[in-house]
Amino acid sequence: QVQLVESGGGLVQPGGSLRLSCAASGFTLDYYSIGWFRQAPGKEREGVSCIRRSDGITYYADSVKGRFTISRDKAKNMVYLQMNSLKPEDTADYYCATARCLSSGMGNAGSWGQGTQVTVSS
Repeated sequence: QVQLVESGGGLVQPGGSLRLSCAASGFTLDYYSIGWFRQAPGKEREGVSCIRRSDGITYYADSVKGRFTISRDKAKNMVYLQMNSLKPEDTADYYCATARCLSSGMGNAGSWGQGTQVTVSS
């Protein structure tokens, strides 16, 4: 059974940092690519970043490029999203999910975590 559990969200001031974690179970990271998605109030869910299962190639949305870094620890079956230089517009619920991941884009592949809330505010 595929399960994804996010953690690490919270309240942070603009310019601050947070690291989100995604614990995967029921499969290994060699089997599925993993993406981070977010949904802000009143907005559609958008893909933020992903890491491809086969070769670790990563993708970042333009809005987070240079500020966010996705990584994985295969031994722990964990995926991380390091978020630096956070802005109020990064405020959203963040989800990890199995993903279709290319260097040029990403999409959801079916399984979602429950989400973790990130609020960037002074």
